Amino acid sequence: MSSLALTLVIIGALNWGLIGLFGFNLVSAIFGTGFLSRIIYSLVGLSGLYSVSFLFGEQEHVE
Repeated sequence: MSSLALTLVIIGALNWGLIGLFGFNLVSAIFGTGFLSRIIYSLVGLSGLYSVSFLFGEQEHVE
């Protein structure tokens, strides 16, 4: 599950980077501005919320 969440967070980050740098929304370009885009945005948002748990989870120390 965490790999899927991480993948969606990366997709969201890349999309926001494209919007910020070039004014190009990749999700809208691929899926349009309808219901499917809203699903993609919702999944990315939920993945972001899930990923917050990694900040407060058990820390693995490498020596």
